[in-house]
Amino acid sequence: MKNTYGFVRVAAGVPRVRVADPEFNANEAIALARAADVAGAHLLVLPECALTGYTGNDLFQQRALLDAVCAALRRVCEQTADCNLLVIVGLPLASENQLFNCAAMLCHGEILGVVPKTFIPGYKEYYEQRWFTSAADALADTIVLNGSPVPFGADLLFRAEGNASFTVGVELCEDLWSPIPPSSMQALAGATILCNLSASNELVGKAEYRAQLVRQQSARCIAGYVYASAGVGESTTDVVFSGHAMIAENGIILAENPRFERDPVLLITDLDLGRLLHDRRTTTSFSTAAAEHAPSCRTIDFTLEQPRWHTPLRRPIPTHPFVPADSAERTQRCKEIFSIQTAALAKRLEHCQIQRVVLGVSGGLDSTLALLVAVHTFDLLRYARSGIYALSMPGFGTSERTRDNVRSLCKTLGVTLEELDIRPLCAQIFSDLKHSPEHHDVTYENVQARARTLLLLNRANQLGALQLGTGDLSELALGWCTYGGDHLAMYNINCGVPKTLVRYLVAWVADTHCDPQARQALTDILATPISPELLPPTPDGTIAQKTEEMIGPYELHDFFLYHTVRCGAPPRVIYLLATQAFQHQYPPSAILRWLRVFYTRFFANQFKRSCVPDGPKVGSVSLSPRGDWRMPSDASPATWLAELDELQRHS
Repeated sequence: MKNTYGFVRVAAGVPRVRVADPEFNANEAIALARAADVAGAHLLVLPECALTGYTGNDLFQQRALLDAVCAALRRVCEQTADCNLLVIVGLPLASENQLFNCAAMLCHGEILGVVPKTFIPGYKEYYEQRWFTSAADALADTIVLNGSPVPFGADLLFRAEGNASFTVGVELCEDLWSPIPPSSMQALAGATILCNLSASNELVGKAEYRAQLVRQQSARCIAGYVYASAGVGESTTDVVFSGHAMIAENGIILAENPRFERDPVLLITDLDLGRLLHDRRTTTSFSTAAAEHAPSCRTIDFTLEQPRWHTPLRRPIPTHPFVPADSAERTQRCKEIFSIQTAALAKRLEHCQIQRVVLGVSGGLDSTLALLVAVHTFDLLRYARSGIYALSMPGFGTSERTRDNVRSLCKTLGVTLEELDIRPLCAQIFSDLKHSPEHHDVTYENVQARARTLLLLNRANQLGALQLGTGDLSELALGWCTYGGDHLAMYNINCGVPKTLVRYLVAWVADTHCDPQARQALTDILATPISPELLPPTPDGTIAQKTEEMIGPYELHDFFLYHTVRCGAPPRVIYLLATQAFQHQYPPSAILRWLRVFYTRFFANQFKRSCVPDGPKVGSVSLSPRGDWRMPSDASPATWLAELDELQRHS
């Protein structure tokens, strides 16, 4: 197989079907296999009993049909021999005077193995027990097909030669609905892609429940799950089928078709096996379960020469992985995070028996969010909002716009606003250090940041209050904070929130918790450029220092952060994903540039993350040294940067 960056392209197919017409059905299966091959798929899953139709009923016991289905299987093998993909097709097969509902695995015209269905339904509208035997009752572990013995049983796994991460397990329909599906055992035995050949009829509300099963099974098994169900060509004597197809990855449906389509369906997406293996390694309970419960399986190797896989990736790649694209889901996410933040702060205040907080407010997004959390927390605890001391500490770069927004917002929220000009204190420090105030270097900036923190901590002591930090997750990842300055706090309420999500949280609170006057101030804060305001404004009084012009766009850095920490992705994969996700916003050269900045800053600033204050985790990525992220402060980024150098040479 060619280098696919750890991705495997999979397809779920729903062919046209004529009940009890194997020759017609074979031709339809062949057509889908050829289409999947052209699309560069490595794997195609077809429905249960695709070569006969699932609704054959007593016709399954007719020798004419059983002979015809074997001939149809031979035809599918012959006509897909030049396809570089695995094809899994459903059909009834007889062996040792038993009849089984089976999935046959085909590759390059050869039958690799046959997996019979384990759980045979015999309730309500299902009557399979009249015809089929369970895999558990099979009398032999081989079956003769095309004149040769073929491995047979529910204990079969199929593994790509040279790529053990591409290992396939197979189950059929009812198997998924059982308390312990065979795919659970297959995953523990090493299968990363689980396939379900199904014939699930439609009932009101059943499709949603079916999707929940697929989503949950892929999550429990930390696997890809490819599901293909029988279509509208099945008999409608008593039930109707819709051709439901889904492909899931670790709890997320990546692709799903409209049901009741009359034309053939070919649903294709790329599964990220690298991410799945990363998640299995980091979720230690998975390996514990595998050690205790993994069954003994027969593994059959297969070889795919050079499938026509190519980029772009055929899977959704969110530009903002921390921010749901769906508005309803995004609203729910904001509500959940705000609830976590307020619950965390309420617990800390109650434990410390404190009814006052002190925080710096700059007119920027982060301090605004922290202020809104404090206000809502005080309301929940029935504390007076006047116990919230918002300190505005204008320095050499503070603009009138941000000062005015702070005054307006604090007034409408009913909190206590104090303005403490830090410039005299900073001037004294410059004098003591013999540092020219005209020299606008890192010392010039950090003196201001540390002066603000000094005032905040001491004012909190003076009031008997808890001092709140306001820095967010993205700033912590990049080290975009002053050590001993805004890096410090008694409690940091924003530490788990990435910058791309802060904006939506502030907007959500403005829409759901604020009166029109506060909403007006918040709207202008949302429109203000992100800046620490440590350098003097422009001559016309506007903000001169813009963070994203200096360290890069936060939407890129949050993308890099998510795929580095949450997914364990290497630079080449992150670059591939980013160039596709941001193809209309940034050229590849810019993505490489800012990815280098990300790695350089991420490694260089671990010492700041190693001693951050307490704060709540709100999502799947956290950089707390006490929680999710333990990294040496002196680790080298050489391996990551070398891979970027290689990408640079080939770009």
